[in-house]
Amino acid sequence: MSQHQLILSLGGNLGKKSQIFSDTYRLIEKNIGIITRLSSIYQTPPWGFKSKRDFWNQITIVSTGLDPNQILNQIGEIESHFGRARRQGKYLSRKMDIDILFYDNLVYESENLTIPHPQIENRKFVLVPLSELIPGYIHPKSGISIAKMLELCNDMSEIIKIATQEKNNS
Repeated sequence: MSQHQLILSLGGNLGKKSQIFSDTYRLIEKNIGIITRLSSIYQTPPWGFKSKRDFWNQITIVSTGLDPNQILNQIGEIESHFGRARRQGKYLSRKMDIDILFYDNLVYESENLTIPHPQIENRKFVLVPLSELIPGYIHPKSGISIAKMLELCNDMSEIIKIATQEKNNS
Protein backbone atom coordinates (compact mmCIF):
# COMPACT_ATOMS: atom_id res chain seq x y z
CA MET A 1 0.00 0.00 0.00
CA SER A 2 1.52 3.31 -1.03
CA GLN A 3 1.90 6.05 1.55
CA HIS A 4 0.65 9.59 1.13
CA GLN A 5 1.56 12.80 2.94
CA LEU A 6 -1.50 14.16 4.69
CA ILE A 7 -1.47 17.56 6.37
CA LEU A 8 -4.14 18.15 8.99
CA SER A 9 -5.14 21.17 11.03
CA LEU A 10 -6.21 20.46 14.62
CA GLY A 11 -8.13 22.99 16.69
CA GLY A 12 -10.28 23.19 19.77
CA ASN A 13 -11.38 25.60 22.48
CA LEU A 14 -13.37 23.49 24.95
CA GLY A 15 -12.42 20.97 27.62
CA LYS A 16 -8.97 19.94 28.86
CA LYS A 17 -7.14 20.85 25.68
CA SER A 18 -3.82 19.15 26.49
CA GLN A 19 -5.61 15.83 27.14
CA ILE A 20 -7.85 16.23 24.08
CA PHE A 21 -4.87 16.91 21.79
CA SER A 22 -3.00 13.87 23.21
CA ASP A 23 -6.09 11.71 22.68
CA THR A 24 -6.42 13.08 19.14
CA TYR A 25 -2.83 12.08 18.25
CA ARG A 26 -3.54 8.57 19.54
CA LEU A 27 -6.77 8.34 17.51
CA ILE A 28 -5.07 9.67 14.36
CA GLU A 29 -2.33 7.06 14.68
CA LYS A 30 -4.84 4.30 15.38
CA ASN A 31 -7.25 5.18 12.54
CA ILE A 32 -5.48 7.30 9.90
CA GLY A 33 -1.71 6.89 9.87
CA ILE A 34 1.62 7.68 11.50
CA ILE A 35 2.21 11.24 12.69
CA THR A 36 5.60 12.23 11.28
CA ARG A 37 5.69 15.88 12.39
CA LEU A 38 3.81 18.24 14.69
CA SER A 39 3.96 22.02 14.75
CA SER A 40 4.03 23.95 17.99
CA ILE A 41 0.63 24.60 19.55
CA TYR A 42 -0.69 28.12 19.12
CA GLN A 43 -3.32 29.99 21.09
CA THR A 44 -5.62 31.83 18.71
CA PRO A 45 -8.87 33.77 18.86
CA PRO A 46 -12.04 32.22 17.40
CA TRP A 47 -12.30 32.66 13.62
CA GLY A 48 -15.67 33.31 11.98
CA PHE A 49 -17.65 33.53 15.25
CA LYS A 50 -17.50 35.00 18.75
CA SER A 51 -16.48 33.07 21.86
CA LYS A 52 -14.83 33.99 25.15
CA ARG A 53 -12.60 30.89 24.85
CA ASP A 54 -9.45 30.99 22.74
CA PHE A 55 -8.49 28.04 20.57
CA TRP A 56 -5.45 25.86 20.49
CA ASN A 57 -4.34 25.17 16.92
CA GLN A 58 -1.71 22.85 15.54
CA ILE A 59 -0.64 21.29 12.25
CA THR A 60 0.19 17.61 11.99
CA ILE A 61 1.81 15.79 9.09
CA VAL A 62 0.67 12.19 8.75
CA SER A 63 1.89 9.32 6.58
CA THR A 64 -1.23 7.43 5.50
CA GLY A 65 -2.33 4.65 3.18
CA LEU A 66 -5.95 5.84 3.23
CA ASP A 67 -7.62 7.78 0.42
CA PRO A 68 -9.14 11.24 1.10
CA ASN A 69 -12.70 10.00 1.59
CA GLN A 70 -11.58 7.27 4.02
CA ILE A 71 -9.66 9.96 5.92
CA LEU A 72 -12.72 12.23 6.01
CA ASN A 73 -14.78 9.37 7.47
CA GLN A 74 -12.13 8.69 10.13
CA ILE A 75 -11.96 12.41 11.00
CA GLY A 76 -15.74 12.38 11.48
CA GLU A 77 -15.38 9.45 13.88
CA ILE A 78 -12.62 11.21 15.85
CA GLU A 79 -14.58 14.48 16.07
CA SER A 80 -17.71 12.54 17.15
CA HIS A 81 -15.63 10.90 19.89
CA PHE A 82 -15.22 14.43 21.30
CA GLY A 83 -18.92 15.25 20.90
CA ARG A 84 -18.66 17.28 17.70
CA ALA A 85 -21.62 17.51 15.35
CA ARG A 86 -20.80 19.53 12.24
CA ARG A 87 -23.31 22.15 11.14
CA GLN A 88 -22.98 23.28 7.55
CA GLY A 89 -21.72 26.86 7.27
CA LYS A 90 -21.77 27.49 11.03
CA TYR A 91 -18.73 27.83 13.29
CA LEU A 92 -19.12 26.88 16.96
CA SER A 93 -16.95 26.25 19.99
CA ARG A 94 -15.74 22.64 20.05
CA LYS A 95 -13.35 20.22 21.73
CA MET A 96 -11.73 19.12 18.47
CA ASP A 97 -11.96 20.17 14.84
CA ILE A 98 -9.80 18.42 12.25
CA ASP A 99 -9.45 19.74 8.71
CA ILE A 100 -7.66 18.14 5.77
CA LEU A 101 -5.39 20.85 4.39
CA PHE A 102 -3.31 18.92 1.85
CA TYR A 103 -3.04 15.35 0.58
CA ASP A 104 0.19 14.99 -1.41
CA ASN A 105 -0.25 17.56 -4.21
CA LEU A 106 -3.80 16.50 -4.93
CA VAL A 107 -6.41 18.98 -6.13
CA TYR A 108 -9.78 17.36 -5.43
CA GLU A 109 -13.35 18.53 -5.14
CA SER A 110 -16.48 16.62 -4.25
CA GLU A 111 -19.74 17.47 -2.51
CA ASN A 112 -18.22 16.69 0.91
CA LEU A 113 -14.53 17.50 0.50
CA THR A 114 -12.25 20.07 -1.12
CA ILE A 115 -8.47 19.55 -1.15
CA PRO A 116 -6.51 21.73 -0.65
CA HIS A 117 -8.75 23.23 2.04
CA PRO A 118 -10.35 26.35 0.46
CA GLN A 119 -9.70 28.68 3.44
CA ILE A 120 -5.96 28.10 4.02
CA GLU A 121 -4.78 31.48 2.71
CA ASN A 122 -7.35 33.36 4.86
CA ARG A 123 -6.50 31.76 8.19
CA LYS A 124 -3.43 32.91 10.06
CA PHE A 125 -4.06 30.21 12.70
CA VAL A 126 -3.38 27.68 9.92
CA LEU A 127 -0.62 29.54 8.08
CA VAL A 128 1.58 30.29 11.12
CA PRO A 129 2.00 26.63 12.19
CA LEU A 130 2.15 25.51 8.54
CA SER A 131 5.00 27.95 7.90
CA GLU A 132 6.80 26.55 10.96
CA LEU A 133 6.80 23.07 9.38
CA ILE A 134 6.77 23.59 5.60
CA PRO A 135 7.34 27.26 4.65
CA GLY A 136 8.53 26.37 1.15
CA TYR A 137 5.63 24.04 0.31
CA ILE A 138 3.89 25.22 -2.85
CA HIS A 139 0.08 25.22 -2.71
CA PRO A 140 -0.90 22.90 -5.61
CA LYS A 141 -3.78 25.13 -6.73
CA SER A 142 -2.45 28.69 -6.29
CA GLY A 143 1.23 27.94 -6.90
CA ILE A 144 2.17 30.15 -3.91
CA SER A 145 4.42 29.01 -1.04
CA ILE A 146 3.08 28.79 2.51
CA ALA A 147 5.55 31.51 3.62
CA LYS A 148 4.30 33.87 0.88
CA MET A 149 0.65 33.13 1.74
CA LEU A 150 1.36 34.08 5.35
CA GLU A 151 2.98 37.31 4.17
CA LEU A 152 -0.09 38.12 2.03
CA CYS A 153 -2.71 37.04 4.60
CA ASN A 154 -5.16 39.75 5.70
CA ASP A 155 -6.07 37.98 8.96
CA MET A 156 -4.85 40.23 11.78
CA SER A 157 -5.52 37.71 14.58
CA GLU A 158 -2.94 37.45 17.34
CA ILE A 159 -1.31 34.03 17.15
CA ILE A 160 0.69 33.08 20.27
CA LYS A 161 2.99 30.05 20.43
CA ILE A 162 2.21 28.33 23.72
CA ALA A 163 3.96 24.98 23.44
CA THR A 164 6.40 23.04 21.36
CA GLN A 165 4.52 19.78 21.20
CA GLU A 166 6.02 16.36 20.99
CA LYS A 167 3.55 13.55 20.75
CA ASN A 168 3.63 11.21 23.66
CA ASN A 169 4.28 7.68 22.40
CA SER A 170 2.68 5.91 25.33
